[in-house]
Amino acid sequence: MRSATEARSRTAEAGHWGKEIRSDLHVAFEAQTGGGIEISLDSRVAPYYGQSILQQAREVLDELGVRQARVTIHDEGALPFVIAARIEAAVRRAGLALGKRSLPSPHPLPPPSAKDRLRRSRLYLPGSEPKYFINAALHAPDAVILDLEDSVHRAEKDAARILVRNTLRAVDFGSCERMVRINQLPLGLEDLAEVVGESPDLILIPKVERPEQVSEVDRMIGEIKGRNGILRPIWIMPILESALGIENASAMATVSENVAALTIGLEDYTADLDVVKTAEGRESQYARSRLVNAARSAGVQAIDSVFGDVGDMDGLRRWGESSRALGFEGMGCIHPGQIRVIHEAFAPTSGEIEKAQQIVAAFKEAKSKGLAVVSLGSKMIDPPVVQRALKLVERAKAMGVIG
Repeated sequence: MRSATEARSRTAEAGHWGKEIRSDLHVAFEAQTGGGIEISLDSRVAPYYGQSILQQAREVLDELGVRQARVTIHDEGALPFVIAARIEAAVRRAGLALGKRSLPSPHPLPPPSAKDRLRRSRLYLPGSEPKYFINAALHAPDAVILDLEDSVHRAEKDAARILVRNTLRAVDFGSCERMVRINQLPLGLEDLAEVVGESPDLILIPKVERPEQVSEVDRMIGEIKGRNGILRPIWIMPILESALGIENASAMATVSENVAALTIGLEDYTADLDVVKTAEGRESQYARSRLVNAARSAGVQAIDSVFGDVGDMDGLRRWGESSRALGFEGMGCIHPGQIRVIHEAFAPTSGEIEKAQQIVAAFKEAKSKGLAVVSLGSKMIDPPVVQRALKLVERAKAMGVIG
């Protein structure tokens, strides 16, 4: 006879349903000792898609090795990759399907992400909320972040990583770089085990303080790539969120060739310093400057924190312009409405572009004449100034500011 604990472990739930829920579903799962598979479905679209949902549910259960169970599904417009994720999460929570997965049909992978690609904006998407995934690319951020850390309740971490895995496999994010923010180590290693096989472009590691933490993530990513035959790069972006992390910024930037950028988390950083985070950012000036210097010296990107007040677009613009002036190449965003302002703030001005184009033209003319010295009017132009101008023109072209 089974104990009460064993009985409870064979009953579980996953997902969400209710008046305010969209693009999700709730699964109540109960393992049985006989009677086959019994599924009941409540869905507003049952007359149109009910049979398809039931068929998929049976297929998922079969892939997970479940032969005897009672399942109740409340559907709120979930797509197939969400249905599969929620059923798998419930089955796993019931203590079944260990080592098994039900993977949706894969969408073709986008081209590999370049290490130095544009990262002006990174839009955070809560990893437990599928309603945000499908249309995220329409807002045209440079990257989307499927977040498994702060935006996901601790009790939902297991279900969220399954959902994010399926999202990476099934959702087309267009030209957006596909990032995943894992949890703080060691929990983040469980996230890696679930999602790396679906080839995210970049992994964000939160609350990093020592280069050994980056090395541990880098090693595990390499092992999973090897087992799955993944050849495309998976970049790493450590998030420095403490005084110790900032002091170790240079070591973090150089610990692996797979580190593409450093970024900072100002909420946790200012809490670690026991100071108030302000709109002007005076309290974080040292940390942000040190991070930029460490990143630049290592040849990787410096990416700024998010701006938390989604209603203050003027403040966001000022922050973005100040951030660019410090040497940052982009920042995070927590609302789609911030993306356009961030892109404008990080774009070179028309005056900067005009001057840079003049320098580039003078450089090309001097080169064509075999001259070692570049001059613009009566001024001599040093090589570092030429290089900066070349980079600015290329960046402006990549942003679509100039043709």
